[in-house]
Amino acid sequence: MSDALLFRARADQELANAAAATLQNVRDRSERAAKAWTAMADRAGEVETARKTREAKHNA
Repeated sequence: MSDALLFRARADQELANAAAATLQNVRDRSERAAKAWTAMADRAGEVETARKTREAKHNA
C-alpha cells in the first residue's frame, strides 16, 4: 500500500470518527485530523508522481 493510500484511509477513518462523535470537541479534533491526513495524502501523491516522472526521464 502506498503512503498516499494509507493516509487517505486514515483520513476516512477520522471522518467516520467525527461523524460518530457526540462531543463537539472530539468531532472538531477528528475533522482537523482528517484534514491533515488528506493534506499528507495529497503531498505523498505529488511526490510519487514526481518520482515516477524522474524515473521515466532517467530510463528514456
